[in-house]
Amino acid sequence: VALCQLSVTADKARNIARARAAIESAAADGAKLVLLPEIWNGPYSNDSFPEYAEDIEAGGDAAPSFSMMSDVARSLQITLVGGSISERSGNSLYNTCCVFGSDGKLKGKHRKVHLFDIDIPGKITFQESKTLTAGQDLTIVDTDVGRIGIGICYDIRFQELAMLYAARGAHLLCYPGAFNMTTGPLHWELLQRARAADNQV
Repeated sequence: VALCQLSVTADKARNIARARAAIESAAADGAKLVLLPEIWNGPYSNDSFPEYAEDIEAGGDAAPSFSMMSDVARSLQITLVGGSISERSGNSLYNTCCVFGSDGKLKGKHRKVHLFDIDIPGKITFQESKTLTAGQDLTIVDTDVGRIGIGICYDIRFQELAMLYAARGAHLLCYPGAFNMTTGPLHWELLQRARAADNQV
């Protein structure tokens, strides 16, 4: 398993190239399952979500991040949990994680269910719900490395999601994240350990 930590810039093409290089490096080191972080192809902001959004259904030039992930998973024959990108579908924007099999095919797509709206005076204020639409579905994916349950970042805060995944036979839970540095240090490791211990995954 390899986790790719990326420093995101405003240059989408550069972000895509750097993500691909990180995935290739991970596979060269023997990783069979590679994960990218949340919103890795552009800045994490309400202003940027519409600008960097991709039409996954259309594919091709309308979805260069999606196309790269599919291509690299196939060429390296790995399972790729593609972090998340901003997805445009009709008039809505979603924070979406795509999971690709070793054949490069899309195995599953998770739209972030729990949007992160926070206001801690003097520390952090952010409202994902200003631009993003919440997903409605659980996402369990059968892959070459086992059955995986997918959440995105703040989804980890809600234990019911993990419990449902475990009850449906997921052996591994993946939560790509770009956690902030105000609540992140309080919650991120704690909640990962709690979800793992509670559900024995």
